[in-house]
Amino acid sequence: MAEVLLYHHIQGLTDGVRAFAEDLRRAGHTVHTPDLFDGRTFASIDEGFAFAEAAGIDELRVRGTAAADGLSSDLVYAGLSFGVMIAQQLAQTKPGARGALLMHSCIPVAEFGQSWPPDVPVQIHGMRDDEFFDEDLPAARELAGSAPAAELYVYPGDRHLFTDSSLGAFDEDAAALLLERVHSFLAGL
Repeated sequence: MAEVLLYHHIQGLTDGVRAFAEDLRRAGHTVHTPDLFDGRTFASIDEGFAFAEAAGIDELRVRGTAAADGLSSDLVYAGLSFGVMIAQQLAQTKPGARGALLMHSCIPVAEFGQSWPPDVPVQIHGMRDDEFFDEDLPAARELAGSAPAAELYVYPGDRHLFTDSSLGAFDEDAAALLLERVHSFLAGL
């Protein structure tokens, strides 16, 4: 079983993020869900982003990377949208990373180094017509094309946080398929 450090999206550590983590726990994985927003959740992406800007994006990133301190070095780093920034940074830079799950977002690899570590498998997930993921799709394609153990999954639809069962953007079918692929990824590590 894998140990996963799962970073929440811009609307916070919602009930839907907790449910996602619990699904992985039921499969036998250890899942850590640091709350970068100190219990705050937001009704919209805009509200969450306003909070993150006021709190300081860099400060939140520092807080997120510090959440890995004291944990095992062979973690799977997972992020949902905003959380991808931290998960991807750690997967690319922290020795011993076991894998990465980048959901709803992908940062250009050059942001954190010259290349993706060849021994770190990665899955990237997003919706085809999601306006936010559309901006990240070139980076996702570049990563998927350059890393030996990378998979890119693009789902039909236009919802951003489609994996969060507590939000209006939830897409039950796409979320179920994503979870199936995530379970397979984790089982293969």
